[in-house]
Parts: sequence; C-alpha cells; structure tokens
Amino acid sequence: MLFCGAAADQGGMPGDTICKQTWQPDPKRKARRMTDRTIELDEHRGMAAQKATEIRRLLADVETDAEALRVRQEALETQLIAAPSTSWVEAAEKARYLLALFAATPAAQDPRRQTLIANVLKDFARLAK
Repeated sequence: MLFCGAAADQGGMPGDTICKQTWQPDPKRKARRMTDRTIELDEHRGMAAQKATEIRRLLADVETDAEALRVRQEALETQLIAAPSTSWVEAAEKARYLLALFAATPAAQDPRRQTLIANVLKDFARLAK
C-alpha cells in the first residue's frame, strides 16, 4: 500500500509530499503454509545431473576421509617416533608399519618385493609368539 502525507508534518517544506510504501499481503493469494516435509530436489533433475551431484558428494566424502586418515597417521607416527622400542615386539610393530607404507608405493609392486614383504610380515608374527 502507498501512504502519502504532507512533508510539513514531518519537518519538510510546505507543499511537499512524502510517500511511503508498506508491504501488505495480497488478499487474492492463498497463504501457503510451511511443512516439515523435505523435497528431494534431485528427483526434479535429469539423470546426468543426478549422477554429477552424487559424484561430487562421494568425492567430498573421500576427501574428508582422506584428511581424517592423514591426521590419524600423523598421530600414530608421532607416537612411534616419541620413544625407542623397549622390546623386539615393539620394533617389529614399527617395522610392520613401515613395510605397509612401502607396500603401497609403486616400487613395492614388483612381485619379488611383494613376496619379500609378505614373508617378513609372517616372520614378525611367528617370532612375536
């Protein structure tokens, strides 16, 4: 709605007019109520857009998981570095961790190295008993 009045009433010059507009709901429109029901927006998209959205979500999850893993690895390595091993079992655990890191590298993909890593890990398990 538009309201107009004399400017002189509000400190303006005589003869001036000040108009103010205020919002009023349109009586012809039906009032819509909010609901607790969620709308699945992906249903209204094409299949390609849905797949792209799902890929973005999965990638975000993988990145979050990778960051959490990196933080846990740093914490473990801090513990492993903190003090020297007090037994052969502790030394074997540290070596087992290092072998697992090495096994994930391209240099460890050689079949002979894979066999050697597997044999050393078996030796550690056998000798720890």
